[in-house]
Amino acid sequence: MLSLCLPTAMMDSNKMTINLVLFGMTQSGKSSAGNILLGSTDFHSSFAPCSVTKDCSLGRSCHFHSFMRRGGQEVTLQVQVLDTPGYPHSRLSKKHVKQEVREALAHHFGQEGLHLALLVQRVDVPLCEQEDSSPVQMIQELLGHAWKNYTAILFTHAEKIEEAGLNEDEYLHEASDTLLTLLNSIQRRYIFQYKKGNSLNEQRLKILERIIEFIKENCYQVLTFK
Repeated sequence: MLSLCLPTAMMDSNKMTINLVLFGMTQSGKSSAGNILLGSTDFHSSFAPCSVTKDCSLGRSCHFHSFMRRGGQEVTLQVQVLDTPGYPHSRLSKKHVKQEVREALAHHFGQEGLHLALLVQRVDVPLCEQEDSSPVQMIQELLGHAWKNYTAILFTHAEKIEEAGLNEDEYLHEASDTLLTLLNSIQRRYIFQYKKGNSLNEQRLKILERIIEFIKENCYQVLTFK
């Protein structure tokens, strides 16, 4: 059972904890993106001709002191990220993956709530219409009717856009109808993750700033799982 609520504990102190979950296809860069968000190497990430992540795993960042200001007060930020198996998975069935993620969401975010689901999508892999084997469908089924308000796309390997001689706007202009429809349905919430020319700390801060913007637009509401 899903419900919406405002996390009073988060709003009543000068510390903010944001809860995120990563979805995406195998080798989309989920675990690597999770490590960037956390500033750690909590999640195993490597190249492989098969799905690497088999279980859900929760990682917690260190505290980012004075990350932002709210009501004139400096706010310390902590990030919790739930990494999930890639889908479609090379070894696990849809039923298994779905059940694994559902239980992990309820266990880790059942009371505190989820602020945002990040669909991790490689910029060099077109998003095509897939009825029964899409991470988007997984998000819809697990987050329910409110999924559009709690989902953003994290484009990984964004440096490949520049290598192709394009900018972000040109890339999105040439994107598939499936991707454009999805972007419009989630109020065009998206983030590009670059590796070239940026330190890990710079990448993390830029991505987190965008995520905080999305959470603010949602008035800090969360999805809870019971």
